[in-house]
Amino acid sequence: MNSIRIHKVLVANRGEIAVRIIKTLRKLHIDSVAVFADNDAAALHRRMADEACPLGGGTLKDTYLNVQKIIDAALDASADAIHPGYGFLSESPELVEACEANNIVFIGPDAQTMRLMGNKIAARKVAVEHGIPVTFGIMGSHEEILAMADTLPYPIIIKAAAGGGGKGMHIVWQKEDLKLELEHATREAEKYFGDGTVFVEQYVESPRHIEVQVLADHFGHVIHLHERECTIQRRYQKIIEESPSPTLTEEKRQEVCATAVNLCKVIGYRNAGTVEFLVDMNLNFYFLEMNTRIQVEHPVTEMRTGIDIVEEQIRIARGKEMGWTQDAIHAQGHAIELRIYAENPENNFLPTPGKVTAYHEPQVRGSRVDSSIDGSCNISEAYDPMIAKLTCHGKDRQAAVETARHALKEFIIQGLTTNKAYLWEVIKNPDFIDNKMDTLFCSSHQESLLAALNESRKAQNVNDIVASYLVFDFCKNQLEHHVENVWEEIGYWRYRMQLVVDVEGKKIPVSISSAESGKICGATEGNPFVVEFIQYDNKQLKIMLNGKTETVYCSITDEQKTIVNFHGLNFTCFRTDQLNDTLDYACKELVNDKTRLVSPMPGKVMKINVKEGDEVSEGMIMIVVEAMKMENNIVASGKAKVKKILVAEGQMIDNKMQLIELE
Repeated sequence: MNSIRIHKVLVANRGEIAVRIIKTLRKLHIDSVAVFADNDAAALHRRMADEACPLGGGTLKDTYLNVQKIIDAALDASADAIHPGYGFLSESPELVEACEANNIVFIGPDAQTMRLMGNKIAARKVAVEHGIPVTFGIMGSHEEILAMADTLPYPIIIKAAAGGGGKGMHIVWQKEDLKLELEHATREAEKYFGDGTVFVEQYVESPRHIEVQVLADHFGHVIHLHERECTIQRRYQKIIEESPSPTLTEEKRQEVCATAVNLCKVIGYRNAGTVEFLVDMNLNFYFLEMNTRIQVEHPVTEMRTGIDIVEEQIRIARGKEMGWTQDAIHAQGHAIELRIYAENPENNFLPTPGKVTAYHEPQVRGSRVDSSIDGSCNISEAYDPMIAKLTCHGKDRQAAVETARHALKEFIIQGLTTNKAYLWEVIKNPDFIDNKMDTLFCSSHQESLLAALNESRKAQNVNDIVASYLVFDFCKNQLEHHVENVWEEIGYWRYRMQLVVDVEGKKIPVSISSAESGKICGATEGNPFVVEFIQYDNKQLKIMLNGKTETVYCSITDEQKTIVNFHGLNFTCFRTDQLNDTLDYACKELVNDKTRLVSPMPGKVMKINVKEGDEVSEGMIMIVVEAMKMENNIVASGKAKVKKILVAEGQMIDNKMQLIELE
């Protein structure tokens, strides 16, 4: 195969993967072209690229999922190639064929292979034909599957044939739930993948999730870059990945990796891909699927092998031989990746779109951050809620986890709720440390993890948090505007030495005895404190608190409350003696009760299951709201009658809007 010219690449994606691809393009002295929807006009990937092409507004189908717009953008920019990243159009044969028709290089596999392995039903058939173990499975129409309801080996799992990323997957524990879950899975499959085909597999209980990273060029060379374990998941979506797997024996590791390589050889695969397996308690493994693209968790492999997988993708797309042979691959140490999401683990991991008020990446040896942001910004409900990935490397698993814990503490994200503190609790959980886990780890440990999270917050000295907050609050205007001597203009607090500070709903009385020359002396509930101002820069406040140097991060929300990050945890603080004109004091917290239904977050009404006059009972799904690529069921909390429906399917809503009036 002749070498192909690639001097400019359009990145058909957004967020952290677009940023990551652009970094490699820079390294290779290849020009980059970003595409962006209207709500991504200020996004990091757009600002980093050498050029940027607008996709306009509208839904995902109008922007990042619009093949013709992507091709037109590439042609307008005279791009030689398109890199799709992951998600969106990364596994779209139509994009591959459109690239071929317009003499644009697609950095990925060919359309035929993508179509074959992108459909889970077809991929299972290939695996069976070549002796690769798979679980029991059936396919067919809803009617055909329901006709076999009495004979299915429950529990079973319903999957979208064209799916991935945990979307459209539903476990069915008894036949009475099969019909409803089939409908739910089909609806999700149509929405996320444009194909409502689903199939049923036997659900492997207490499974491990193992995947193998592969590379294949046009000269018949196929290699693996070892395996990753992705067992820690929530909502069937990975949140922690590590390599090597702490579960596999060396013999089983070689067997799994060899199976992945052989599968790629028999289908004639090219470029980067990942072959995924389920492993049961006896270390029997079963083919799950193949992702014909780069994976979210590829940094885990890169940190162990030193190989830039995106660079290898481009090299292969140029028609060159891979720069590596299997014998040359030497994976070192242990790596672990933690996905940081804008979501609330204490509220069933519901997404938390909103404004980031402060952002600071850790500077810890052995750590790497792949992020979609670089400072204050808005996280839109229109996209997946993942903000960043933290990947850490060490000589062994214990060292990698210790580095991750240290880096998590220094990773600052303020303004919205994230799963960062939850991840901290997972990786210090005794069962995680002892590798006693399966893919239901998060659900089976949820109560203990949330209790540990609550205890970690309680363990922080609230008086220290108050003292840190007061230094910032007394002189925040001057700090934010970089006044040289903030203590010359510190406001009316001189005349109010008795204060009350609210910390996460707890009201703390404070007495100030003196404040001069950068030092505040006072007491909280009889506990004396001395806090000295040292330095403030880019939300980072350095202080001397009771003789000990502390670094805290402070930022102000749109509600004029202050978020203080103390020892890695965020606390919302405000002074009750200060009036705030931006707050709506008449607005009470909205909750779902027997007469009033609201959404837990802004989103789009996807389905209304009731009509006016219907009788409803506790737990009945009344409305389905989509936010940040997730469906959320709004349910009745008790018996009631639908008096009035106040929204329509397709309508955008916020989290204060009443959806249904009940009686």
